[in-house]
Amino acid sequence: MNAHVPPPPNSAGPNSTGPQNRGPQNHGYGILVEPLRGEVQVRRGGCLLAKSTRARVMYETRVQPTIYIPRDDLVVDLSNKVGLQTFCPFKGTACYHDLKLEDGRVDNAVWIYENTLPEASQIAGHVGFVSDPDTLIDLGSNQIAPPEYGNISGPLVDWLLREAAFLPTPAEFTKAFSEKLREQGVNLSRLSVLAWSLHPQIAGKNFIWQKATDEVTTYAPSYEIYEHPSYNASPLRHVSKGLGGVRHRIDTEDSDDAFPIISDLRAAGATDYVAMPLPFSDGRINVLTVASDHPNGFSTANLGLIFECSAVVARYYEVFMQRENAQSLLETYVGKRTGERVLGGKIRRGEGDEIDAAIMFCDLRGSTLLEEQLGRHDYIKLLNAFFDTASTIVHDNGGEVLKFIGDAVLAVFPAGEESGQDADQARAQALKSARSIVPALAEVAAEHDLPELKCASGIAYGTVTYGNVGSRERLDFTVIGQAANIAARLGDYGKTLGHQIVVSQNSLPGSCQNATPLGALSLHNVSQPVESYALAPFLTAPDRKPQPEPGGPPPVPVKVIK
Repeated sequence: MNAHVPPPPNSAGPNSTGPQNRGPQNHGYGILVEPLRGEVQVRRGGCLLAKSTRARVMYETRVQPTIYIPRDDLVVDLSNKVGLQTFCPFKGTACYHDLKLEDGRVDNAVWIYENTLPEASQIAGHVGFVSDPDTLIDLGSNQIAPPEYGNISGPLVDWLLREAAFLPTPAEFTKAFSEKLREQGVNLSRLSVLAWSLHPQIAGKNFIWQKATDEVTTYAPSYEIYEHPSYNASPLRHVSKGLGGVRHRIDTEDSDDAFPIISDLRAAGATDYVAMPLPFSDGRINVLTVASDHPNGFSTANLGLIFECSAVVARYYEVFMQRENAQSLLETYVGKRTGERVLGGKIRRGEGDEIDAAIMFCDLRGSTLLEEQLGRHDYIKLLNAFFDTASTIVHDNGGEVLKFIGDAVLAVFPAGEESGQDADQARAQALKSARSIVPALAEVAAEHDLPELKCASGIAYGTVTYGNVGSRERLDFTVIGQAANIAARLGDYGKTLGHQIVVSQNSLPGSCQNATPLGALSLHNVSQPVESYALAPFLTAPDRKPQPEPGGPPPVPVKVIK
């Protein structure tokens, strides 16, 4: 809404619409519409646009006063509705029109609320003029004196400033915020916040509080949500695309609802629904929705209170989501354990821990030929399937994929108190992973119409440094030590002998049987020969467990967020 009138004077004059004509001052968010006396004219340059003795002024909290003139009092023509619309939860949807003048056309020059919400019924069918240096409003003898609204938010802002910052999760914040709104007299039956995410598999988080349960349910939809018909027909898409907010008074009878969710809310007893933008500082538009089951729905003061606090509330969710984004991205790129260490402050070059671990290096064989046969696009799909298969098996066996190196997987299976497994368990889990990957790749080969898909794995056990190396500007969190080097060399050596799994003697678990001795192998850049063994893979692939996504619950691709 724009200011199109002279600035308000210090005090109301004799023809003012000011405080002496009003009742007690409003101390909540409010809208006040008052008639103006005498004739009001609107001009653009030397052209008279409107002349009216029925003009009105609208005062709205924190918004400059706006002049409205009945459409019948225009003396120039308007175009049909143009594409531009704006939404206000108190007034409704404004439709814009061009002005047709003798010397040309002024685009999007005026707006009209044809069907207002009850709070603004006095301006239904009236014309408001977009602020323009060439458009002047002559108020005649009228003076504009906005009411004093005073402190609007009160205890809710106090809570946001003093207590809310100590809530550790967005779900807890959502519940507490909903309860605080109800304490302040907001007739709230449901509140939801959709915050978009920066995650390779999760589109965002949707936190939904409901009065019936006084609990918050969290959904993490996958990117498939963008293609789902229910999302595309939802207010969430409308608002997040920057098309403005949505408000629906929900009557008790079926009607032509603009969005399918309205009929769902009606069935649940809701009487009023609002979806409003919740912008983050980077420009992304998230969505806050509220519903009421009170017979009269939300009052102007109710929605004004929410609107007043929305910028602060948005920052809380932005902080929550930034931390979740940082955690999920770190876990995605460097693994869960490593991500926790980085977030925990282990970010200095050379900083790391010495750990005992089994190191597995698993390399896809024949990659160059596969890329030539399949083409780059299909080869990358195959490579992703290989990484997905190997990573899932490693995770299922208590290990962590530390990185992908070309077409190889480097995985670590820590031993010790922090990992929850002893040295023999770490060795056994690494070996089980290597033996499971081979038959699992047979399934991947079949899915990509290949006769076979082979890999070569090397495993070694020892003490390694688990931490940061690199330049001052670019760090890599990795494992450094002889065990890592030997694991990579054993994998390479296995290729020359036709073995898919080669392990060092010190990485064999005590329960291991049927290991084929290879003797002391001389490995490239390893000073001492390494006593080594070859092992056969499993004949069948293990059942693959569904993996939770880093930083939150698993994606729910079909669940429609509302």
